Amino acid sequence: MSGNKVSIFQGLFLFFYRFFIHRRWFHRNSKQKHQKSPSHHGLHQAHDLSPHTLIFNVEGALLKSNTLFSYFMLVAFETGGIIRSFLLFILYPFISLMSYELGMKTMVMVSFFGIKKEKFLLGTSVLPKYFLEDVGLEMFEVLKRGGKRVGVSDLPQVMIDGFLEDYLGIEVVVGREMKMIGGYYSGILEDKKKHEFYLGELVQEEKLSSGHVIGITSYNLPSHRSLFSQFCQEIYFVRNSDKKSWQTLPRNQYPRPLIFHDGRLAIKPTPTNTLALFMWAPFAAVLATARTVAGLNLPYSLAIPFLAFSGFRLTLTVNNDLISPDQKEGCLFVCNHRTLLDPLYISYALRKTNIKAVTYSLSRLSELLAPIKTVRLTRDRVQDGQAMKRLLRQGDLVVCPEGTTCREPYLLRFSPLFAEVSDAIVPVAIDSHVTFFHGTTASGLKAFDPIFFLLNPYPTYTVRLLDPVFGGGSSTCRDPDDGKSKFEVANHVQHEIGKALGFECTNLTRRDKYLILAGNNGVVDKK
Repeated sequence: MSGNKVSIFQGLFLFFYRFFIHRRWFHRNSKQKHQKSPSHHGLHQAHDLSPHTLIFNVEGALLKSNTLFSYFMLVAFETGGIIRSFLLFILYPFISLMSYELGMKTMVMVSFFGIKKEKFLLGTSVLPKYFLEDVGLEMFEVLKRGGKRVGVSDLPQVMIDGFLEDYLGIEVVVGREMKMIGGYYSGILEDKKKHEFYLGELVQEEKLSSGHVIGITSYNLPSHRSLFSQFCQEIYFVRNSDKKSWQTLPRNQYPRPLIFHDGRLAIKPTPTNTLALFMWAPFAAVLATARTVAGLNLPYSLAIPFLAFSGFRLTLTVNNDLISPDQKEGCLFVCNHRTLLDPLYISYALRKTNIKAVTYSLSRLSELLAPIKTVRLTRDRVQDGQAMKRLLRQGDLVVCPEGTTCREPYLLRFSPLFAEVSDAIVPVAIDSHVTFFHGTTASGLKAFDPIFFLLNPYPTYTVRLLDPVFGGGSSTCRDPDDGKSKFEVANHVQHEIGKALGFECTNLTRRDKYLILAGNNGVVDKK
């Protein structure tokens, strides 16, 4: 009897030891093995990663931000305007109290409901800029060392494809899909099990090809920990506290330079910035109206002081020997293109009311309201050249040979037409800065471009008139014996403006910009 009691006691002891003490010890050691931080001594000091496949969570391990509100606010504002974005903003306090999955579904519903699929271009035109500015340098350096990279995200696929594939060169992107109704987004995410099933199939293929799959995900999201534990042989966890010490990926280290981006918002709409934006909106409407009335009706002697008092900032730098007094025809001012107001600011800077401007695309409303004369070009080289010569005989003329605006510190290719029509070319380097709104768009209504620019509290313009290029010199091309072609003159002027601004010159054109941002060639059908 006593022997039976002993055996029973020993059995209970072994059971307790095996399933509690031993299990607890194993869990702790397993935990220590996998919870490593790539930003310190984990993957950052690992051996060669090129033979391995790296599967990483985008929002948990690549982006520095701990909240996704800003990206959904961009979608809500750019696609649904003030009403949809305001709805998302007032719901944010409640969303922050929800679980991660429920909060994600709520933001997707508010931001995407009713948006036509074929019209949604923000994934390639707007969001990449803000995602790139949120990438942690430390994690990016780890990913560069990997073989095949797989980005896994709880964000909708349409939001992250362009950013990861086009700008970071990630080979495979696994985001979540949304249900469609008649070509429109319903705002309802597909079942997460489908997302996990696709990831599982992908991992099995990678194991067969590479034999080793390394996972990098967030420690603060339990669902991600369990998901990666199912598929990866080795896992590295990133804590939110680790991200605080990360540096932002510098622009000069982008795998692909960010030259074009669209959208009206000029700031990242964090909850604090969004609050400031909505608080500023009523004052902005009044101020923009006053600025418009003053700019269109007051003479320069009164309009300039009023605009300066309202917050406008204009800096002019000009060479004392700008133009010879013996010049027989008007001066041709050749400038880079930042906003539709470029010619107007040159007019303000020079205090000339009779200056004219030629444009390739200008809305009828802007054309009617412009305080200086504007003339549309037809994109016919002969007709446009004749029109520019005729305008130059009447006075000074402003031309933007890029043919479209560019927000980033780059210059697009200069059309050489201006080099054929004038003996007096003055390169003008222009730069502008805004607080809340961009005064340009590729996919929106261009009639609102000047209005959005005027909505900013302190819009700033810098106009720098560079050394002029005169006819008969080494940089003109009207005489074929000069030895300089019109293309060389255009490149020379582009280079001088780029050097003055610190911008990089490119061979990209208007067509390249619109294909990337709007999905068309930028030419509006006359009908």
